[in-house]
Amino acid sequence: MKAGILSSAARFGVVGLGLVAMGATPARAIVFYSTVDPSYNTTAPGGSYADSGWQYIGYWGGVVGTPIGPNAFITATHVGGSIGDTFSYNGLSYTTTAVHNNGDLAVWEVSQPFTSYAPLISIKPAINAEVVIIGRGTQRGAEVTANGQVKGWEWGATDGALRWGVNRVSSNSGSFVRFNFDANGGADEGFLTAGDSGGPMFAMEDGIWKLAGVHYGVDGPYSYSSGGSSFNAALSDRGGMYRNGVLFADNAADNPGMAYSTSIAPNLSWISSVVAVPVPEPGTVALMTIGGGFLGWTAIRRRRN
Repeated sequence: MKAGILSSAARFGVVGLGLVAMGATPARAIVFYSTVDPSYNTTAPGGSYADSGWQYIGYWGGVVGTPIGPNAFITATHVGGSIGDTFSYNGLSYTTTAVHNNGDLAVWEVSQPFTSYAPLISIKPAINAEVVIIGRGTQRGAEVTANGQVKGWEWGATDGALRWGVNRVSSNSGSFVRFNFDANGGADEGFLTAGDSGGPMFAMEDGIWKLAGVHYGVDGPYSYSSGGSSFNAALSDRGGMYRNGVLFADNAADNPGMAYSTSIAPNLSWISSVVAVPVPEPGTVALMTIGGGFLGWTAIRRRRN
């Protein structure tokens, strides 16, 4: 099977492992602004983040998927997979029997029912809403510097560890929920890399953490000069760096890289049309399907084990 790269590579408009669409890359594992510790946030969150999605994670080759109904789970289309492959959830193995694709959302059917599954959000999370992101992939790598300043970190070693982080919604227009990587998000501020592809984003609705997105990609790749060799990185400030030969101005205000998760809410009608899932009313959100829209991104993939 093929695997997504959202954790150690960036598929959302960032450098990716395989699929290349101008400017975004499939991601692999969550990296953190606050720490390089590879064991950070590798166990279920507690406190205000208890039951925020960790309990719904299943393993799909080298990436993850999220059960959304009695016989269905969702992940990213670009991570691949075949009918007859195995999805692992809560210590049990489930054989896939069918798949339905819509843009970069893939809903897989399985042969026996899940004992639990994630609730789906009915509207897009609001701007600045806190979200929990979960994925597998790379550790934080070497520092990226420009003009004497640390701009972020390269993707590091791929360890396949499951990690969770938090972030805040920067934009929710169109088919994606977007969030950036900055120094203001606290100790749990996380960002996507190769291997995070297909992983979930959860947001609070009606006092419950609900599935709000599926990781797609990140901005990238970057280089130190026009025409220089490119690399994937989680950047909190792109100023002084190049992407696709274009220089980002190094201004006083930071210009952080962006990550992208395919939004669940605009796809509720499609999801309910292909599998039996408890889908909420979409409310004021306009129903729309995912378009091509890779412009300005570099999508990346990695092989699934």
